[in-house]
This record gives sequence, structure tokens and C-alpha cells, in this order.
Amino acid sequence: MSMTKGFANAFRIPELRKKIFVTLGLVFVCRLISQIPTPGVDWTVLGEIISDYRSSSGQGGLLDWFEVFTGGALGQCAIGFLSIWPYISAQIVIQLLSSVVPSLEKLKKEGESGRAQLAQITRYLIIVLCVVQAWGIATALSHPEALGIPLPPGKAIVLNPGIGFNAMTVIGMTTASLFVMWIADQITTFGIGNGASLIIMINITSRLPQALFAAWERYFGVKGDASTAQGTYGELFLLVIFFLAVVMGTVMLVQGVRKVTIHSTRRSVGGGSTFGMKQTFMPLRVNYTGVMPIIFAQPIIQIPSAILLKFTKTGSALNRFAEELASQSSALHLVIYAALIMFFTFFWVATQFNAVEISENLKKEGSYLPGIRPGRATAEYLDSLMTKITLIGGMGLLLVALIPMLLSGILSVPWAIASFFGGTSLLIIVGVALDTLRIMESHLLVRKYDGFLSHGSLRGRSGV
Repeated sequence: MSMTKGFANAFRIPELRKKIFVTLGLVFVCRLISQIPTPGVDWTVLGEIISDYRSSSGQGGLLDWFEVFTGGALGQCAIGFLSIWPYISAQIVIQLLSSVVPSLEKLKKEGESGRAQLAQITRYLIIVLCVVQAWGIATALSHPEALGIPLPPGKAIVLNPGIGFNAMTVIGMTTASLFVMWIADQITTFGIGNGASLIIMINITSRLPQALFAAWERYFGVKGDASTAQGTYGELFLLVIFFLAVVMGTVMLVQGVRKVTIHSTRRSVGGGSTFGMKQTFMPLRVNYTGVMPIIFAQPIIQIPSAILLKFTKTGSALNRFAEELASQSSALHLVIYAALIMFFTFFWVATQFNAVEISENLKKEGSYLPGIRPGRATAEYLDSLMTKITLIGGMGLLLVALIPMLLSGILSVPWAIASFFGGTSLLIIVGVALDTLRIMESHLLVRKYDGFLSHGSLRGRSGV
């Protein structure tokens, strides 16, 4: 009842109610953009090709990966196909480069002016990514046979291929992506939560009705005809229990932190002698990387395997290797996928977590870790501790990432259902939902209303 009462209280606060309606309205516009077909594309032929390709290559492949993050825009090749992803990709690239390129790292440390310049560089990179990706999509639609995708006899995806169609597609998709990026900024400024994260979550959850429909047909039959059901009620019951357990585990993974005790000396107002002692905590998140390792690992496996399948002879050793690599139920795919996730987990932490910088900042502020000498010893301790935490978080992330593949490959659960049992989809949904609820709860608590929990309060992904 506390959760229901919390949502009811949220609509009693005029400011929070306005933010909720602004967010819902802008999200609706984003969903509308993802349903507008690209001019000049016969999306019925495209749907047939995608359906045939999915049935022949199995579920959970690269096409399904695109379908998840575009919110269904792939099926009709909507102008919103790129969605928020050029924006996310550009931010990831700049974030990684700012850790290794001295000039960008200098801008990062220059405060507000430096961040403004980095934001401007990010915008230019977004436009470049949009143009390149949209041109590639237009070319692929015009010549799908170059990718090894056969066309139905006498049919074509693009009605009038050529430079005009490519230019129109680039303009349409680039404009739509930039508009979605602007909407994300408006949600962040005038709505609730992080706009980009919310849009991604909505794109993922838009597939939930399809998953529920697939589950109904699997366990209750087509149009309620039990004779056509493929699964048993016992299997359904176990899946529901398993789903609840996976969600609980994902929440623990997202919210888990290791608190490092910090002692700070208090100085007098005039900056003279020190007096007293203040104890605080530094939260080191168990899942420090978020969903980045999964996002990096999936295309790195799927894209090379697709290229090998296209340019190798059928039946050859390399072609069979590519087939094994592309099949998500094969041991080769699972082993390489797991290795890539662990690699990118440690790689992301190595580039984003700077133990030396943290130790120097603590030393400048007159803070220290109990029992650890300031400076180099503190940096080594934090680096060692973060390595252990990353190993635990990486194993948890690996387990969440592999569950959908195991369900789909071993139990033959349709990918539309299995994808909600873990992987990127569940991690994003849980993380963004917790962050959004935490922001709403902070509004409630400031105005003396009860929060969403009877005891304690919600904690976001970066909370203590």
C-alpha cells in the first residue's frame, strides 16, 4: 500500500504532477517518431524479409538487438530508427577519449567552460554519426543482396533507389535523431529523471505487449485453444518465480555498493588549526560499469560473424565457425560472449576509475582512509579494492547477461519473452526505474509526504 500511496501523493504536488505530465507527453512524441515509416520504403516487403531472416538465423541475433533498442522502429524502417543511440554513442566515445587524450582530459578538468566545449564536440560527433549511419542504412535498404539477404522475386525494399533516396533518408533520420536528443534534454530539464535513459527504457518496454502475447500463445494456445499450447502450466509457474528471483538479483546488483570509510579533519573558519573529526563514506558501486560491457560485447560478436557468413563458402571450416559464433545457443558463442563481457567490465573500470586522482583529492581535502597512509598507499588500496569489487560485479553482470540466451537456447523460450529475463533490457529497466522513483520520492519527502517504501528510502544507481 505504501507504493500505491506514494504514487497518489505524487499527483497531489503541483510541481511534481506537472513534471510527470511533461515527461509522459514528450515520451509519447518519441514513440510517435519511432512509428513513422521512412518515405520511399516498402515496409511490408521489409517486414517479410526480416521475418524470413529471423526464422532462418534463429532468435536473439543482431536484428533482435536492434529491435530492442529502437522500440520496434526496425520493422517499418521508421525515421526514428537511430533514436537516441547516436547521442549515447557520442557520449561514450568522448568519455573514453577524455581518459586517454590529454587535450580532452584537460577540458574535462576546466570546470564549466571545459564541459561546454566537450558538449559542443559531442554535438558535432552526433551529427557525423547520424549521417554515416543513416547513409549506411539507406545503402543497405537499396542493395540488401550485397549483405547476403535475398529479396522476394519481383519485389524491392526501396521503390526508387538512388542518390535522392539516400539523401532523403539521411536528412530524415538525422533530423529525427537530433529531435529525439532535444526531447531527451527537455525531459532532463523539465521532466523527471534522465531523458536519454528514460527514452531507452520506454523503447525496451514497448515490446512488453508483444512478449505477453507470445507468452499467452505459448502457454494458453493461439486464441485460447489449449491444443496449440507449446508449454505447460508448471513451466509457466517456474518461469514466473524465476523472473521474480532474477529481478530481485538485478536490483541487488544495480544498488549494491561497498562503503569505504573516510575520515576528514575539520578546520577552523580562518583556515588555522584543525579540530574534531568527521566520518563519511565513499560508495564504490558493485556494478560500476552499468550495461556498457553487454552493449560492447553483443555487436563485436554478431557483426564479424555476419561478415564471415557473407564472404565465406558454405560448408567451409570458416563458415561453420561463423555459424557457431552467430548461434547464441552454441558453447563457442557463450564462452566468447562471457570473455568479452569480463574484458570490457575491467576495461571500463580501468579507464573511468582513477584511484590516483581520488587519493590526491582526498589528500588535498585533508581526508584519509583509516589505517592507510595518504597518497600512493591510498591509491594502491583503492585500486586493489576496486579490482575485487569489479570481479564480483562482473560475475553478476555475466550471469544476468547469459540468462536470456540460456532460456532461449535450452528451453526454447521465444526471444521476445526471454529478453526480459536479464541482459541489457532488464538492467536498463531496473536501473532507470529506480533512479526515476528516487527522484520522485525526494520531491515527496521534501514536502513531508510518505515515500514509496514503508521503511527507509529508495537508492539510485549512484546513491549511497
